[in-house]
Order: sequence, then structure tokens, then C-alpha cells
Amino acid sequence: MIDGVQVKKLRVIPDERGRLMEILRADDGMFKGFGQVYMTTAYPGVVKGWHYHKKQYDNMAVVKGMMKIVLYDSRENSPTRGEVNVFFAGEYNPVLLHIPPFVYHGFKCVSTEEAIVINTPTEVYNYGEPDEFRVHPHNNDIPYNWDREDG
Repeated sequence: MIDGVQVKKLRVIPDERGRLMEILRADDGMFKGFGQVYMTTAYPGVVKGWHYHKKQYDNMAVVKGMMKIVLYDSRENSPTRGEVNVFFAGEYNPVLLHIPPFVYHGFKCVSTEEAIVINTPTEVYNYGEPDEFRVHPHNNDIPYNWDREDG
């Protein structure tokens, strides 16, 4: 696992009225602070990536559909430099991914319906000077191919 990345298995509590799932709590060991909460989606087969942050930690949970979330560690002094992690997150695997600064990340919707991600980053989005640094999803130096792997 990439140094600093944490995975929290989320507990779904269903009853006859519906279900409840806690995602991130202030008493979780991975909680570093609160910036904002936002939702983003992807349509089936769409890749959103790659990007990283210099200050912000992301805390991502897929609450509808399924996503393949991929992380790449390009940090110079990291013991896991060059490592790629792949996570399948969503309705069939409810997890929270804690992603540290300088770790590239992206996701691809692998369900047959639009997938919804809830992110609770540690920083407020700064529209004038975003802490977001992007590279092309396919044409880059990251050793990962977004194609589906059958086998």
C-alpha cells in the first residue's frame, strides 16, 4: 500500500426504512481536519484523472455505483515511490480512501450506471489558486493503463 494511504471499511446499517452509512468521523485516526464536502460523478466508462494536491488530503467514498480508484506515488522521498494501488469502491465494497498530498489519483466508473463519489477534503477549494495539479488521463508518465483487465 502506498505510504500514507489508508482504507476504512464502511459499515452499512440497513433496516426496513432504508440504510445508514457513516463515512468519516472526527474521531477517526485518519481525520486531519475539515475543508468542505462535495459530490462528483462519472458516467459509465469515463476516466477522471490524474491529479494531485500539495496541501490537501482527500477522503473519498463512492456511495452509488462502482468506481475503480487508482493511486500513484511519485513522491521523491517516499518508501513506496513508483507504486500503483487500485481499489474497487462503491455499493459492493463500501470503503473510505484517505489519500495524502502529492499522491496522484483518478477514477473510472466501472458500473453500468453513473457513479457518485463523496469527498471530504481537508482544505476549502480556492477558486483563485486551486491546490490541484493535473496531468492527462492517458498521455503521461504514470505506469497505469485505464483499460478493463479481463482475465
